[in-house]
Amino acid sequence: MQLNNICIPHESGSFTIGNRFYTLFEGVLRPKEILASKAQKQTQEAFGFKWKQEETFNSKASLARMRNWLLERYDLPSRWLSEVSSQTPLVLDAGCGAGMSGFEYWGSALDKIQYFGVDISEAIDVAQKRFQENGFKNGIFLQENIADLPFTEPTFDIIFSEGVLHHTDNTQKTFGHLSRFLKLGGLFMFYVYRKKGPIREFTDDYIREKLQNISPEQGWKELEGLTRLGLELGKLNIDVEVPESIDILDIPAGKINLQRLFYWHIFKAFYDPNLSFKEMHHINFDWYAPKNAHRHTMEEIRQWCDENGLEIQHEKEELAGITCIAKKIKCVE
Repeated sequence: MQLNNICIPHESGSFTIGNRFYTLFEGVLRPKEILASKAQKQTQEAFGFKWKQEETFNSKASLARMRNWLLERYDLPSRWLSEVSSQTPLVLDAGCGAGMSGFEYWGSALDKIQYFGVDISEAIDVAQKRFQENGFKNGIFLQENIADLPFTEPTFDIIFSEGVLHHTDNTQKTFGHLSRFLKLGGLFMFYVYRKKGPIREFTDDYIREKLQNISPEQGWKELEGLTRLGLELGKLNIDVEVPESIDILDIPAGKINLQRLFYWHIFKAFYDPNLSFKEMHHINFDWYAPKNAHRHTMEEIRQWCDENGLEIQHEKEELAGITCIAKKIKCVE
């Protein structure tokens, strides 16, 4: 496997990117040390714990749900691969986790790209293992902080970062940092959390702060009651009518399912009748466990793209978050 005509070493071999030294161990390029803040290390630990529990996300139903959601927001990979000039585009999956989003989105197109997965947590080992188990080829895996990558020049044809930028210390700075490594004409495909109404924002921060001083294992247990309540609300399948908009709380008028009223406006307690309790719990833990989980607006994203020489090609704003695909049209110092 090569990156910009540099051969990736065999197992236990060394490799330099920029001025940083890596060793290939168990299929993953690893540095001697990963530089990260206290908040980022907590986020790293929470996600490392979560993604190691493959039974909480790796079922056919869970993967199909993710694949369909990705395709709804990004459209088919073939559409975007045709937009870049390289015959075999180098795709950076920035914050790949266990590869759930990256593998499900790129799917059969993985044989048409060079896949470069990066994650700060031990989830990178799960991603590398799942990549091999699925028979995918042309993959490189690097354990590193995506807010502090060692590249020195535009390297990637596509940067794909599905729900990860907001898990760094500063979403805007990380976006700018990664944009420097995108080639002219290349695409930045990403999703970030959207700001919610005031009750949800308060509850999210309150629960998240409560989990900071306990282990991921304890946090997982602590949230089980919330997941059970979400399950019971969903099973009721009751619609309520909000008679008029409550603008002060960002709650619109109209008919809404009781579980969704709680979910969107009071606290996140995910429900999907096609998923197991553990799979629903995984989704709740994913939201509440990390210290770094910033929320943003469409206006902020447009500003970031403008600042970094990117032109938005596609955008989709939903209650949960914002999906964007932007093309690099100029280099910015």
